[in-house]
Amino acid sequence: MYLPILSTGLYAQTPTDYSLAQNWAARPGAYPSGLAAHLKDTNLHAKADVFYVYPTLNTKKSDKRWNVPLGDTEQQTKVLQTALPFQGSAFAEAGRFFAPYYRSAHLRSYYVDGPEGKAALELAYADVRAAFLYYLEHYNNGRPIILAGHSQGSTHCGLLLQEFFDGKALQSQLVAAYLPGIGIAASDLKQIPLLTTPDATGGYVSWNTFKKRLEQSSYEKWYKGKAVVNPVSWTLESTAQKTAHKGFLYFDNQIYPQLFDTHLIDGAIWIDRPRGKFFFLSLTMRNYHIGDINLFWQDVHDNACLRVQQFTEK
Repeated sequence: MYLPILSTGLYAQTPTDYSLAQNWAARPGAYPSGLAAHLKDTNLHAKADVFYVYPTLNTKKSDKRWNVPLGDTEQQTKVLQTALPFQGSAFAEAGRFFAPYYRSAHLRSYYVDGPEGKAALELAYADVRAAFLYYLEHYNNGRPIILAGHSQGSTHCGLLLQEFFDGKALQSQLVAAYLPGIGIAASDLKQIPLLTTPDATGGYVSWNTFKKRLEQSSYEKWYKGKAVVNPVSWTLESTAQKTAHKGFLYFDNQIYPQLFDTHLIDGAIWIDRPRGKFFFLSLTMRNYHIGDINLFWQDVHDNACLRVQQFTEK
């Protein structure tokens, strides 16, 4: 996963209308149950906003579409029952929460050599961009912003950083951008730094999660040499001990702390084999890309809140 170079004429098409409530998966006053279940403290909602973009959810080889239609009910169910409860929820207490539906690109868009993949990613970003512009015009009012995504969602948040924040006036409102699941090169952002302490603001963080035995081809192609921090220590330390791991949000909706050591390598992280009921994960998953956020759910949750507090107390 990477930040694609966009072509001219990207916005010539008719943009999606984000004044319509049906085009939002979540926004203040309309949080779906899977997100609202994690809202216990809304103190920071008066101080900041979170703009979240969900990952690629259309991955089946049998799905020949390049983009998912906006009103596709199967896609919306996946957003509401998986992406928001297990990813977006980590940020839901850090600020008012916004998550648009968008015409996301199929997974193959990252792998094909022809123009179709790039065009599909551009169409998806056109929706995310339109939603963000609507948010800025109708909701933001100068409030601090967290951008949060995963995988394709991080691709689009990275493009928002490039277009709207990097060296622009809006950069002064950036609390942090959480961009796990993609490879970000040092040259992708000019004035927005990688944040390498847990309370730093005004930049971005990124990580990509593997087993100890790396899926070498994926690591070499997408992540080696790219930006990374350890999502337990939020530093460049080589290892965060499992005693520092705050918690994995599992599919039983329970949070399990202190499960594994987390190791930082060039462009990625790898974790020790989870024990107990989680042992099967190391046997059935090629890598832990799908769990980039919920493996560190409590760590991400606490860190997002900390950065908002630090930003607003400056």
